[in-house]
Amino acid sequence: MNIGMIPSKWARQTPGNTAIIDSTTKKEINFKDLDEHVCRLANGLLALGLKKGDRVGALSQNSIEYVAIYFACARAGLVVQPMNWRLSAPELQRITDNGEPKVFITQGQFVSVANELKTLVKSVEHWLEYGDGGNASYEKLISGSVATEPVGSSDVGNDDPIFILYTGGTTGESKGALHSHSSVYYGMLNQTVAERIVPSDVYMLTGQMFHIPIVLAINYLLHGCSLVLMNFDAKLALELIQKHKVSAFLGVTTMLNWMMAVEGFENYDLSSLRNIQYGGGPMPSRVIQEAMKKLPGSIIQGYGQTEGTTMTVLSQEDHINAVKHNIHPERLKSCGREGFVTSLRVVDERGVDVPCDGVTAGEIVVKSPANMLGYFRRPDLTEKTIRDGWMWTGDIATMDSDRYVFIVDRSKDMIISGGENIYSVQVEEAISRHEAVLECAVIGVPDDVWGESVKAFVVLKPGMKATEEEIIETAKAHVASYQKPKTVEFIDALPKAVTGKILKRELRDKYWKGNERQV
Repeated sequence: MNIGMIPSKWARQTPGNTAIIDSTTKKEINFKDLDEHVCRLANGLLALGLKKGDRVGALSQNSIEYVAIYFACARAGLVVQPMNWRLSAPELQRITDNGEPKVFITQGQFVSVANELKTLVKSVEHWLEYGDGGNASYEKLISGSVATEPVGSSDVGNDDPIFILYTGGTTGESKGALHSHSSVYYGMLNQTVAERIVPSDVYMLTGQMFHIPIVLAINYLLHGCSLVLMNFDAKLALELIQKHKVSAFLGVTTMLNWMMAVEGFENYDLSSLRNIQYGGGPMPSRVIQEAMKKLPGSIIQGYGQTEGTTMTVLSQEDHINAVKHNIHPERLKSCGREGFVTSLRVVDERGVDVPCDGVTAGEIVVKSPANMLGYFRRPDLTEKTIRDGWMWTGDIATMDSDRYVFIVDRSKDMIISGGENIYSVQVEEAISRHEAVLECAVIGVPDDVWGESVKAFVVLKPGMKATEEEIIETAKAHVASYQKPKTVEFIDALPKAVTGKILKRELRDKYWKGNERQV
């Protein structure tokens, strides 16, 4: 399958149906015009001399053009190298040097950083700009190209590479996960089964397309659904759901908390919502329960990584049973069971399965056609991560007798205090029971007596207060005494990767300079 052919299918079947709504520019495009745009861009890139397998860099927020870039490159056998627009020019240089794109496409608002990048990289032969603030070179390329099917598109697909997604860097330097048409297709199949996508869905994309959310965007377009693009704002999200009758979206804990805290929340018509997905890290049980009371539709959790999408699913029924019927409420702390096309195990350091007793912890390993091909130009890291077809995730978990997976930590985030293993996720879940807590992160800091002690960083809900003593007592009521935080620091915001995952290494760094962690 050539992923780039998706717009052509719906251009034939439902040409006038709305494909994409861009809430930032107020532009809309139907499937017929999207397919024409994709063909013109693909032919324009090939006319610049690009060949199958060449990379195309992209620096953009969510936009119609960004979607077209993905489809056009896929159609022509090119590989998209999306860039995180939050990064500085020197940081972008490191990523660009890894992929060596021949063409670099920039949204107008990022022209200044692109101009700085031009002085730092050598591989880029053509720089294109689009939108307000750009020089219209992208638009000129489109208008000067033909809308015919790109030459060679029929020979593209399956195991051919399609894009390089850079890891969030939660535990270290970002790495480029190389995906194929096939891995994207199977990732979408996992999502389709889990989310029960139907053609009548209207999907609101809350995440940025330089990361995993691009797979969600492509998948809903694959089903002929309308895609609503946004750069997240809680009030705007509610307005878009009401205006466009949005039926599904992906929200991390903070997004849902902010949406439910919007003044006049109860006055928005959200009745179109059918399915709310969450991911990017565990969601406190309290937040899940509140969301299920205040928001219509069902809730589903998906666990995955940049390297492999939708590894496990906690289903709609799991949430309903836990919250409404008190059946296995403990499963709200689980990330569910393995996905439709995924095989998952929890193993010790030798690769031997640990007992499915819900207690014994090991590392999650995954075998799936949705997994990446490997890390781009990093065979050393690929060899460490993919062994005998199994991808080692770095996530520590237990598995119960029904094969529900409970993530207890990243391997590098586990705290060892006085010889005891303390899993930060469990402590965070306990702290989040306090009604004033918006979100929190727990790390280990150096301790002369215990080796490491538990420190919590807490973000409070607007207008609410809590003391260090209250937070510690809340945690103590729900975890063993040795697991409770010794200190609590209140901060305005937690450092996060683009996926929404908290960057605990940034919280740890200042405490561990000159010290060596044993984890």
